[in-house]
Amino acid sequence: MINIHRKSGAVLIISLIILLLLTLIGATSIQTTSLEEKMAGNLRNANLAFQAAESALRVGEADTATISSSGFYTGSTNPITDIDWTNAAKRTYSSVALYIIETPVITDGSSLEAGTPAGSAQTNYWYRITACGTGGIDNAVTACPGGTANALVILQSIFKR
Repeated sequence: MINIHRKSGAVLIISLIILLLLTLIGATSIQTTSLEEKMAGNLRNANLAFQAAESALRVGEADTATISSSGFYTGSTNPITDIDWTNAAKRTYSSVALYIIETPVITDGSSLEAGTPAGSAQTNYWYRITACGTGGIDNAVTACPGGTANALVILQSIFKR
């Protein structure tokens, strides 16, 4: 016969300890999952910003065929950091990307470059195109002048026409 008065409640204490451990494990897994979700969102925003800037860069390269002399950007001493994105010469590609085309450098073709035959007298126009793209929700191109964006990518290319 078991003495009812001699039970010490060990099962209750062990159950509470196990419940506490399960709570800690659950809280840790929620924290880890939310961090991973933020990382995935940031990667998505960076990818969207890169794609927007890359698309604007390609459109800028295509625009070199039709741009007039008044449409060029001037005034940049440092090719990326000194760009004034509020300048009238900036062009909007989409709601998330801007680009500029700087005044071309004109060469007479006398310098040799890969694929150019010696003695070539063709005039070459070299354009520097800079594009700024933003990514994520509610990131308009106003972030390119230095606003706050979830992701901001600036790309540049030298294009010969």
